Amino acid sequence: MIPTTERIHQVLARIETLLVEKNAAYGDSALNPVRIFSKAAPSEQLKVRLDDKLSRIARGRGVEDTEDVLLDLVGYLVLLLVARDIAREAGR
Repeated sequence: MIPTTERIHQVLARIETLLVEKNAAYGDSALNPVRIFSKAAPSEQLKVRLDDKLSRIARGRGVEDTEDVLLDLVGYLVLLLVARDIAREAGR
């Protein structure tokens, strides 16, 4: 049996890999958006993404609590923490 702490490390490693891969694939768009239409801060844009994801889940739009959905939610929350750290460092 794998100890709980090891399982935590494994899950966090999967989340890290997912976030790094998506960040590379999407050109850091979550924290450095292109800003064609929205001028909202990255943290606000991430909150909108979280709201949208949770809304789809709440409405049962074919979204189950699959690993992809859970990883997306955790990923957005991690990015929100990063965005808040960046804003704090910039004095905003």
